[in-house]
Amino acid sequence: MILALIGALLIGLSLGLLGSGGSILTVPVLVYLLGEPPKQAIAESLLIVGGIALLGAIPYALRGLVDWRNVLFFGLPGMAGTYLGAWLSRFVSGEVQLLTFAMVMLLAAYSMARPTPLSSAKRASRKAWKVVLDGLAVGALTGFVGVGGGFLIVPALVLLGGLPMHLAVGTSLLIIALKSFTGFYKYLHLLPQYGLGVDYPVALLFIAVGTLGSFWGGRLAVRLPQESLRRGFALFLVVMGVFILGQNLVQGH
Repeated sequence: MILALIGALLIGLSLGLLGSGGSILTVPVLVYLLGEPPKQAIAESLLIVGGIALLGAIPYALRGLVDWRNVLFFGLPGMAGTYLGAWLSRFVSGEVQLLTFAMVMLLAAYSMARPTPLSSAKRASRKAWKVVLDGLAVGALTGFVGVGGGFLIVPALVLLGGLPMHLAVGTSLLIIALKSFTGFYKYLHLLPQYGLGVDYPVALLFIAVGTLGSFWGGRLAVRLPQESLRRGFALFLVVMGVFILGQNLVQGH
């Protein structure tokens, strides 16, 4: 359990520093350190990450570091996409979800490792319908594999929306919270079909520890070089993605 609590702290730290990565850490911690079934872990991941992200977004919102236009056009369609993704998950096994999850981790690693061009030129606002489609797509992925999608949201807000990194992080946290709670609501109705339920004491403990990590990460974020953090996190994602792929391939034989 000590290792799991350290994992919870790292989940919050990642969200506070980068506005992403929390759920990519949560599912492996719940599955491999606490031994939970994949579908239960994915459901609890959505609750845990949603709670940490919501509480972590409050300091950003108070400092005016939330772009409400993107919350509206990206976050609300993302909630619908998340519900759809959670509904689709009923047609596949937990092992298929974990394999998809591992592939998403490797995609996230590539996204995080790419250098972020910092152009001083003023970017035009992305058209609303394109932002809506982005939100739907990321939301569907969120519901299907239990990820908050911050690793896709942050680059989209920075590269496509032209937001500064800290504004993108604050906005991402609020969008993650909206989408995660929507996906969790759907999983509440799916878990009984598998004889599973949510372990609320564990989830609440993770939220409490993770929120501390999130506040700590938010303070560190303004002092540490973002590119180095992103690349270090990308390396960690590659290791975890390969580990999960290996575990599933071994169990499949």
